[in-house]
Amino acid sequence: MTHRSPRFAHRTALVTGGGSGIGQAVALAFAREGANVVVAGRTAARLAETVNLVEIEGGKAAAVVTDITQPEDVIELVQQTTERFGSLDIAINNAGVLRGIGPVGDVSDEDWQILLDTNMTGVLRTMRQEIAQMRTQSEGGTIVNISSNLGAHLRIPNLGAYLATKAAVSALSRAAALDHIHESIRINSVSPGASATTMSLRPGEAHAERAIRMKDESPVGRVSTLEEIAAAVLYVASPEAASVVGTDLVVDGGASA
Repeated sequence: MTHRSPRFAHRTALVTGGGSGIGQAVALAFAREGANVVVAGRTAARLAETVNLVEIEGGKAAAVVTDITQPEDVIELVQQTTERFGSLDIAINNAGVLRGIGPVGDVSDEDWQILLDTNMTGVLRTMRQEIAQMRTQSEGGTIVNISSNLGAHLRIPNLGAYLATKAAVSALSRAAALDHIHESIRINSVSPGASATTMSLRPGEAHAERAIRMKDESPVGRVSTLEEIAAAVLYVASPEAASVVGTDLVVDGGASA
């Protein structure tokens, strides 16, 4: 039996929203495949937990407290990433918020602005800095934006504002892919459906209650595991996906099929 080399050895992966949920799972998955990992987010303690989990398994990681709604934070994030590990080869823009639950006609200006600042402008801002760094690298880099099956692929009531911002991430990713592939910067998105995070729990709902509900709501009969989402992200970012450009990979158990 031949030993497979880690897919991302000697590469640096940046993961925003890396302190919990999908972001943490993605960070751990990259580390297990040999990458140096930088995790970014607003809560230092959560980021420290991710770094600790990576180091327990023998990987290398660093944390940078970052609010992607603040331009100077994003500039500092990319600078610290390259200073720590020498390059930025893979960027996973995962940070996002869920606000403004209710009919579109009742969405407040405050909730709408927070959704725009984080889910849309925050993604654009991080991509802009990541692209600027990748342009300086002979091998370019790859970017994966985490969108959602809600938006471009599926609509449900009372989440219109959130859906709009996630649909924008899908569209922005595909447009950016065409803009920058000639610079050896490959851009795609991954759109998870209901997954094993608190975001898929309804108010007051327990995990066991969610499991029962998902038997009816999802064709596959359950939420996606964090490992399944991470595996999709790693594939899209990997050399095996070199001709995958401007794709929005949906991982939702068939909910939007």
